[in-house]
Parts: sequence; structure tokens; C-alpha cells
Amino acid sequence: MNDIEIQRVLESEGQPGQHHIQLWVNAALADVEQDTEIVVRIVDELESAELNQQYRHKPGPTNILSFPVEVPEGIELNLLGDLVICAPVLEKEAFEQGKLLADHWAHIIIHGVLHLLGYDHIHDDDAELMESKEIAILQQLHINNPYTEGQLNE
Repeated sequence: MNDIEIQRVLESEGQPGQHHIQLWVNAALADVEQDTEIVVRIVDELESAELNQQYRHKPGPTNILSFPVEVPEGIELNLLGDLVICAPVLEKEAFEQGKLLADHWAHIIIHGVLHLLGYDHIHDDDAELMESKEIAILQQLHINNPYTEGQLNE
């Protein structure tokens, strides 16, 4: 069982509940054989911008930050890491990209979990691998490919 702690610093109408977040995290962790723990922290633009500047040296808020835990050898800990999600940025992106808000939440959470598992998108080959993994997981959840335009289902 994957254990998720949700910290809501900011509450907004379109935020998913525990059940959906658990579903999306479990989908991203389907190939992981051991139980894990993840903290999901939902924040405002100010906290996101501060963390983005501090850890990535980039100004402004971002949709998600992933902080994998590096467990020292000999210590048994199931904590995979923390995801910090900026709800206002996510909501703005979904609107601008014509995506259903819930679908965008699912994509960003799955994207963050894959980062915690070591996936990255710095190099083209890595990005292609990570994106194909995201698309496959989202398809299992009946969510369209997030990398094509005009996703809004009406």
C-alpha cells in the first residue's frame, strides 16, 4: 500500500480529493514492488516561487516541484519523496491549454511521481521515455495524451 500525506496550504475549488490523488499516485507506482510513502503539498504561488528559487534557482512559481529522498545506506525508510504542487499555476495552465482541470492534476501528479522514481526530461531521449510512460499511465486512467493540443472534452 502506498501511503500519501496531503498537506493543503491552499484550498481551491478544483483541487482533487484524497481518493483521486491516491489513484494517480498508485497508477504511477504500479511497477514499484515495495510500499512507498509520498508527501503531496498543495501551495500558493508565493511558496512555490520561494522553493523554485531556492532549489532550482529559477524565478517565479512552477506547477510542481519534486524532492526525492536519498536514504542513507543501512537505513530502512519507505519515503519516496515530496511533491509540491502550486494549485493556481496548475489551474491557469489547464485553462490556457484547454484541458480538463482534473486531467491536468492527474498528469502533473504522475509526472512528479516519475521524477521521484528517477525519470527526467533534461535530454531528448530521457524526455521521450518519460513522456511515453506518462501517456501510457494516463491512458490506463482514460485520460487523453497531455502533449497534444485541444484536450478539453465537452
